[in-house]
Amino acid sequence: MHRSGTSLISQWLHRCNLNLGESLIGADLGNVEGHFEDMDFVRFHEATLEAHHLPGTGFVTQPIPPLSKYESEKLKSIIEFKNKMNPKWGWKDPRTCLFLGYYRELIPNAYYLNIIRDYQSTVSSLISRDFRFHETKYLSRKLLSRLIWKNLRRDRKQKKFYRELSEFYLKVWISYNEELLKNIQNLSSDKFIVVDYRSLCEDDKNIFNKLKNAWNFNLKYYDFKQIFKESMFSSVIDINPMIKDKALLQKAQDLENELRKYL
Repeated sequence: MHRSGTSLISQWLHRCNLNLGESLIGADLGNVEGHFEDMDFVRFHEATLEAHHLPGTGFVTQPIPPLSKYESEKLKSIIEFKNKMNPKWGWKDPRTCLFLGYYRELIPNAYYLNIIRDYQSTVSSLISRDFRFHETKYLSRKLLSRLIWKNLRRDRKQKKFYRELSEFYLKVWISYNEELLKNIQNLSSDKFIVVDYRSLCEDDKNIFNKLKNAWNFNLKYYDFKQIFKESMFSSVIDINPMIKDKALLQKAQDLENELRKYL
């Protein structure tokens, strides 16, 4: 799922010498260290979602419609190209979660490193990122406008963001993590790992050894602590009071508990 530490872990894998693509998305306000996303897969996911009248961001709350013949062949050609370029490779794009059924068919020997994050922190981070992008236009104005924004309008606007977006992003979180769980349940236990990004601070060597020795990726160890920065993660706002449909909260908590059984 978006904002789950996937960029951080992909950066670590990149530094461990895993090929994540020839053209990677760089840094921006939402990810100052870079996204480490393969442009070939990102463009395919975005274009396919938009062709089905869904947002290219991948912020959807239901399974995507079946791929057309054209889209299936296009995805197959991307995978064949990657296989020709490198014997061992991977990629990261959160929108991959929406297409996992197709990837299981097209890459039957794939391994899956699943990164999970609790719904509270994920939704809070999504809204915090949206707010940062919104805030930049005010911070670029003249001094008086910046002071009015900072002292009079900022807190009120931020609370409005949380009121209006919390339930939607919770539904997105549920949609993505349902797909992750469904995929895990369709794989043999030797084909996947489930981690919480914070656990790598203490457990990165075990994860590394699994990738290298059990999954046979040609990697060199890089200390995860060298790239982990607590300051990269925004403070968590309690979204529970913002959710009108309390059944959604129970659904999210049950889903989170089920995924954590696989950690």
